[in-house]
Amino acid sequence: MVFFRGNTAWRIIDLIIGGVFIYAGAIKALDPIRFAGDIDNYKILPWAIGVRLAFYLPWLEIFCGLALIARRLYLGGLSILTALVSIFIVATVAAKVRGLDITCGCFGHASKNWSFSTHLALDLVLLGALLFLVRKSPG
Repeated sequence: MVFFRGNTAWRIIDLIIGGVFIYAGAIKALDPIRFAGDIDNYKILPWAIGVRLAFYLPWLEIFCGLALIARRLYLGGLSILTALVSIFIVATVAAKVRGLDITCGCFGHASKNWSFSTHLALDLVLLGALLFLVRKSPG
């Protein structure tokens, strides 16, 4: 297969990161009202905006994940996911600094009991992988 020649590590990271965002988006798309509650827990946005984002963001994550896997609109998907993860890290740290004890709900019920440190570590790993892909991406 041509896409594995010389680019195996990058392609594997594409597939893993794309799959993570497809999964995370699908979990949230199945229960957007619960996700709206998770967004509201950050106390950054009004409820009405949080609800709109809860219906929109999961599909954006899914489509961007597909872009990484299919290599179509690749740089757009990669840029959007990098921005989303960066914004999420800032929002999470800001919530922690303000004393809010929240869970992000990023991976549905599976992530509800994770500590702040676990969430932050996962987000930093995702951001690092995305930045690696940005650096190695064509064009």
